[in-house]
Amino acid sequence: MPARTTSQPPALTWNDSPNSAPTGERLDWRRSAACAQLPQRSVFARVPSEAAEVLRACNQCPIRKECEAVVNPARTWFDGVSGGRLWRNGREVAAA
Repeated sequence: MPARTTSQPPALTWNDSPNSAPTGERLDWRRSAACAQLPQRSVFARVPSEAAEVLRACNQCPIRKECEAVVNPARTWFDGVSGGRLWRNGREVAAA
């Protein structure tokens, strides 16, 4: 029986972004995220007070829309911050 392979979703490239750079250049979008250097506990927070720092960073993030598209919070039942909003079980948490 042949080995089973799993496919990874394609990495985002500059061409996936509305602010495209020259064709073929790869963008490691995670490094471009405003939250990249913030504590993971803040990124995956479930309450607004714990996510405040990340939510502020999202306001200036160059990949905010791409982040939400990749994470797809509603479909994945995501808990944390994505696209400048806080999510719990895939539903947006109302601002406090």
